[in-house]
Amino acid sequence: MQAPFNRRAALSVPFAAFLAFATKNVAASGVNTPQEAQNPSVPAAQGAASGSAPSSPPGAGLAALDAFVRNTRSARADFTQTVTVPGRDGAAPRSRTSSGTFAFARPDRFRFDYRRPFEQTIVADGQTLWVHDVDLNQVTARAQAQVLGQTPAALIASSADLAALRQAFALADGAPEDGLLWVVATPRGKDAQLVAVRVGFRAAAAGGAPALAALDIVDSFGQRSRLTFANVQVNAALAVDAFRFTPPAGASVLRQ
Repeated sequence: MQAPFNRRAALSVPFAAFLAFATKNVAASGVNTPQEAQNPSVPAAQGAASGSAPSSPPGAGLAALDAFVRNTRSARADFTQTVTVPGRDGAAPRSRTSSGTFAFARPDRFRFDYRRPFEQTIVADGQTLWVHDVDLNQVTARAQAQVLGQTPAALIASSADLAALRQAFALADGAPEDGLLWVVATPRGKDAQLVAVRVGFRAAAAGGAPALAALDIVDSFGQRSRLTFANVQVNAALAVDAFRFTPPAGASVLRQ
């Protein structure tokens, strides 16, 4: 019999994947490692294009990523995230969707505010990575430098150019999909929890930089997390205190 789907555990998993936290939340959910999880970067890079997908020049995805990290110093956006957990014992995969807002300021600050179905806040203030579960009034704090090296956060909000990214990821153009330019990033670390990450961009308008549109994450358990971004404001003027976090009164704080 398949274990019940734990909505809160499912919401916690993308946090663990995105920020490279311990995989205990994934293991606790009872997810088996599926066969395709052993090398999901191949379908992500080559199998995503459909017969009607528009072609793009060689290197277009990498060029979009390079222009994005060089020219986008800050941004804010709305996001929707769908987490798909592989089924067990022949059961169909299970999915849950969450949504909220996202903002970042290079080189070392970002913020995710999850609003639905549960409230949770992730803040990187340049020194500490904070995760606040509002319902539980529980805060986890970790030294930021220890957790962000080989994560999607480095791809979209931290690194200054492709040379810096290539120290942590093997980068390759992805196949065109949904009208977007894609890059496939494979972590170089042998103990990385993420197996492959795809980043999708909308082509730049005349004189502008490519816009971040999607982030697709596959972890070592075969779980896929897809974020899509809307209402993206590039180089937005963000208040300094947007990336400050103070644990609320009465919250339990776990420092790792």
